[in-house]
Amino acid sequence: MSKEMLDNLLAGKVRDPDGGGMLVPPLKDIVVARRLGEGAASLVARLSFGKSLAIIMDPDTRAALGAKVAVALAAAFAVEEVVLPRHPHPDMDAVNGVIARTTSADALVAVGSGSINDITKYAAHLTGRPFAVFGTAPSMNGYTSISAAITESGLKKSLPATLPKGVFLDLDVMAAAPRRLIASGFGDSLARATAQTDWLMAHLLLGKPYRETPFMLLADDEDAMISSAAALRAGDVAAVELLVRTLVMSGLGMTLCGGSYPASQGEHLIAHYIDMRGQNLPQAYHGEHISVTTLTMARLQERMLAMPVLQLAPTRDTEASMIETFGPEVGRACWAVFRPKVFDKGATDQLNRKLAQEWPEMRGRLRSVARPEAQLSDALLAVGAPTAPEDVGLPLPFYREAVSNARLIRDRFTMLDLAAMSAKPIEAGI
Repeated sequence: MSKEMLDNLLAGKVRDPDGGGMLVPPLKDIVVARRLGEGAASLVARLSFGKSLAIIMDPDTRAALGAKVAVALAAAFAVEEVVLPRHPHPDMDAVNGVIARTTSADALVAVGSGSINDITKYAAHLTGRPFAVFGTAPSMNGYTSISAAITESGLKKSLPATLPKGVFLDLDVMAAAPRRLIASGFGDSLARATAQTDWLMAHLLLGKPYRETPFMLLADDEDAMISSAAALRAGDVAAVELLVRTLVMSGLGMTLCGGSYPASQGEHLIAHYIDMRGQNLPQAYHGEHISVTTLTMARLQERMLAMPVLQLAPTRDTEASMIETFGPEVGRACWAVFRPKVFDKGATDQLNRKLAQEWPEMRGRLRSVARPEAQLSDALLAVGAPTAPEDVGLPLPFYREAVSNARLIRDRFTMLDLAAMSAKPIEAGI
């Protein structure tokens, strides 16, 4: 994706492939460039934030960029630094803690990446205040998305949230980020292939809403990004810029669709289950888990799409089985969101009639948007990302549990659901 493509999108000059005229993203102020820290005051001044700012960061992101941003902003604003513990967990306790510590601020400024961005974004949303983000790593695609991944009452959720008024991504800081974070963002980007396959499948089989727009924004540059994997591992600024723009466009695609559907399907459900249910696991970044779960979903999708005939059986899950799996509180919460995916015999017979007529054509369309698991694996190895559960310290029995049960925690119908309903057992190929 060229700089011109992003500029044209922000200017409303890109036509919507799904119809309806030009695409008009609600987020306009995105800057991807070098040496942004020194100019933080002028960047934020144009956002009309008021006089008092709270800067949210942790010790690592403060060292990477936050201290420089704080000094620059202090020349024009009343600034309060809020330094969270290292590796903050994006849950409601963290969100409420930020709210409690920033009551006098007119606006919030996040300096960080995944967790800090989500915590700040949701705190701003709940309090009706604007916020901006200075990214510190190309580790995920949430900078420009309209949702925040927050754990609430033990359940990992993708919650509607306030868009930032400004997204400022300093390429020097991004290229200097730990290699694990760069590889994490690369892994998150590769999930496009499995997410689009899942989302299109739900559209073709169940008539769920679907848009080509987010994938059009990424199509021209995905091959180039994959080819740059080794250069990313070396911290090449040009390769990092390509990854950063890919992540920005992925987030904008979610925003234009009003949800995380184009970038978060079965592979993210598995990762969310790991976040929810994992005990005493080694610290790992979101994109590292997504690297592993994307390969699992790619293998499962290949096995499903290799089947010349597909027949389904009625859903066997019940509220009682959910409570047995998750306990009373989380089990009932999961059942409430899962119920739309329950198919009795009549509904399943209807799906089977559709599959008998349309499965060959569906297979062709789904294969056209997927990528081979072997290609994804090679790219992840080239960038230094994990490719197997043991690479991120996940015990194999727990990972198998996550793959088996991940479909139970959301209402999104993915290949995990299709495999579970298949009359012929299908292994995920972990």
